Amino acid sequence: MTTSSTRVDAVDSEVGRLRTVLLHRPGAELQRLTPRNNDTLLFDGIPWVGRAQEEHDAFADVLRGHQVEVLYLADLLAETLAVPQARRACIDAVLTDPRHGDTLRAVLRAHLDDLHPDDLAQVLIAGLAHDELRGGRGLVYDLMNRRDFVVDPLPNLLFTRDSAVWIADQVAVTSLAMSARRRETSLTAAIYRHHPRFAGTEAVYGPDLESLEGGDVLLLGPGVVAVGTGERTTPAGVERLARNVLGQGLAHTVLAVPIAQDRATMHLDTVCTMVDEDAILVYPNVADELTAVALRWADGDLVGQPSEPFVDAAATALGIDALRTIETGLDPVTAEREQWDDGNNTLAIGPRLAVAYERNVETNARLEESGIEVVRIPGSELGSGRGGPRCMSCPVRRETARR
Repeated sequence: MTTSSTRVDAVDSEVGRLRTVLLHRPGAELQRLTPRNNDTLLFDGIPWVGRAQEEHDAFADVLRGHQVEVLYLADLLAETLAVPQARRACIDAVLTDPRHGDTLRAVLRAHLDDLHPDDLAQVLIAGLAHDELRGGRGLVYDLMNRRDFVVDPLPNLLFTRDSAVWIADQVAVTSLAMSARRRETSLTAAIYRHHPRFAGTEAVYGPDLESLEGGDVLLLGPGVVAVGTGERTTPAGVERLARNVLGQGLAHTVLAVPIAQDRATMHLDTVCTMVDEDAILVYPNVADELTAVALRWADGDLVGQPSEPFVDAAATALGIDALRTIETGLDPVTAEREQWDDGNNTLAIGPRLAVAYERNVETNARLEESGIEVVRIPGSELGSGRGGPRCMSCPVRRETARR
């Protein structure tokens, strides 16, 4: 079992040198996707799983090549499920599904209780089909379509950024908005609560709170957190996170950033990501519309400032004269295409060093013209769930940014 060490897990920016990251290598859960269920499971297509795995392995190899420790969610989960309390919590989360009914729920509990931790981890991630349930019986089971799942797969677990995000030395286990994804946080919560690697880690947010997703949370720099509110994160979620973060002194400013409630702009990190301590990659078609309300803590409560342009509010909070902006694409059409293909969703390994999908040719060229080294990775199959390198990674430890 992976054990804890003297290292301090903490993240205070998007660009401090990345040292530890949590990934999820795609597996059998993607093989469960069909034209019949991919929309419900939030995928825009049916990925070629073998190629998606090759692309993900290339991503992980790039990170390791830059001295980043790569943790895999499935491995941590299997180890965590050896802890009885964690095992119960994860099984209980499955059994809250109202579709089951009492008879099927009892059969399913017996089935899950009997599984080895490795096998249980596989079921919790990849799901359980109708015909895979031993001793299936009862009205609900008998009337189910034989192609349906008793336990739904979690193909979006690939995007580890969404279900948890580190803010300073605490972890925010998020509250996912879409029903197809809500059970993901039962797994991440169990890992952070029970795995020895994270012993003593405090939680600044939990899945029982208002809707909040990690893709909407950007750590612009030490003490400055931007949180988008749109399709997946509610204003109430932003307020709750701000109260928790500011009230505990984990940051001095939280910027609430409204974004369009569209599939193409589901998270703040689909329209902008930090690539240097004073530089942000931004989708030009929305850049002029992005505003922010700066929230600070005073006299034991939140105090909001008047709304202003996002880049101005960010620069003020960071204590710099201006935030350099690098725009996606060369023209509105190219920008729209590359934003849809996760051109804005870069992962900074360090200042001026970012991982990006190779297909976003124009955006990558613009980054390099602005002094950002781009490490290109393939993503033709990984991108079918609408997520790029940042979405697929949850930084656990970064070096403190210089600023």
